[in-house]
Amino acid sequence: MSSEITSCASAWRHMTKLSEQGPVRNFVQTLDMSDYVVETPLFPKAVLETYSAWNMGQEISAAQAAHKTDQRGGLQGDYRDGMAAKIDNVVDCLTAFPESKRAVISISNNPAPEHASDADAKCLREIHLHLDNDKLNGTMLLRAQAASIFPKNIHFVGSIMTEVARRLPQQPSLGHMFYLATLLVSDRG
Repeated sequence: MSSEITSCASAWRHMTKLSEQGPVRNFVQTLDMSDYVVETPLFPKAVLETYSAWNMGQEISAAQAAHKTDQRGGLQGDYRDGMAAKIDNVVDCLTAFPESKRAVISISNNPAPEHASDADAKCLREIHLHLDNDKLNGTMLLRAQAASIFPKNIHFVGSIMTEVARRLPQQPSLGHMFYLATLLVSDRG
């Protein structure tokens, strides 16, 4: 288990280098979520913001919709289903019960995802959020993570955390995220 907290940009560089040597099982790291923007040629800031807004259920323009490509995630990266209600539920939970262990966003709404379906085989599986003093922290579980797609996924999770923190009465700052990918690979291929 990794206990050292690292920036998202440093984590991405580390996981990219490590994954180039071959797949890594049960990859863990603890991320400082105070700056979750990791820009790459595949994911400049405008693309990151588009994907996060879209996956959080917000309207995007036609120009923004053009950013969406299979190379950037395809159906496996579509987390919109019920997301607004899931975020509302976490806000309600942490508002009513600040010490709760039940502030969870499950990505799949399918209890038995079809293994042959990209739409069911979401990489991001679950996000657990919790308050610790004046920080919003969390744990995320990924079925698989392509290092090349990490910037999009971590921006999405950071955007969720920012939205939750903004809506909580305590107005916590973003803390850390314990990150577990059951399989780390270099690219989606």
